[in-house]
Amino acid sequence: MHPMLTNAVKAARRAGNIITHASQDVGALKIRSKTYNDFVSEVDHAAERAIIDTLKDAYPTHGFLGEESGNSNEEAEYVWIIDPLDGTTNFLHNFPQYCVSIALMHRGQLTQAVVYDPNRNDLFTATKGRGAFLNDRRIRVTGRTKLQESIIGTGFPFRDFTHLDTYLSMFKDMVKKTSGIRRPGSAALDLAYVAAGWFDGFWEIGLSKWDIAAGALLVQEAGGIVGDFEGNESWIDTGNIVAANPKVFAQILQTITPHLTPELKSPARG
Repeated sequence: MHPMLTNAVKAARRAGNIITHASQDVGALKIRSKTYNDFVSEVDHAAERAIIDTLKDAYPTHGFLGEESGNSNEEAEYVWIIDPLDGTTNFLHNFPQYCVSIALMHRGQLTQAVVYDPNRNDLFTATKGRGAFLNDRRIRVTGRTKLQESIIGTGFPFRDFTHLDTYLSMFKDMVKKTSGIRRPGSAALDLAYVAAGWFDGFWEIGLSKWDIAAGALLVQEAGGIVGDFEGNESWIDTGNIVAANPKVFAQILQTITPHLTPELKSPARG
């Protein structure tokens, strides 16, 4: 395992221990609303502090982009992108679908990824160019070739409803053209499931970098494709993302592209 990935795993497990301990008495936690339907608890903050402290000890010159702490030295050569608890709403309702997500970006390229599910003790890892793994076992995206036979993950708009009607139009066509749609509530795990071959694909509108950075590298290293709604590379900035095996990826794009509004199309290249 790459040394930087080893330290990221160490940080993720420390955060996972904090989350697991807190899950024993969720009712005692202090919770506040950041925006409508977007909650944060003291566990989110404690887990993020544990991650950053662990990685800062090893790499004091690295930058950080965290969901709760924001930017710190984001212009550094190496930047860690952190979601300490992806699926906070699930966690607060004792629904066991949430995870720790940590990615490393080196000069604008994702190079390391960890997605850790403390409920199942599932550790998804990837290093650029070295493949993706689940608990040290190599994983690959599915070989399924037909969207009609595929299970696709997604996430419903829950904070910003600007594109809700567009999403529902996409959803209606996807329901008709797939074997089933699933919405577990943690985008990082959804992407890890694509990498592991448990989902054939995934799409969602308007996610944040920390929701998708680690999971996207997992998919790519597992042989899948990640793109925006037109198959381009703006997904990391727009949060409009499609991830799937190559055959299903193309068919998802064909299904959702007719519904795109100008705001959801790829940014014009300079």
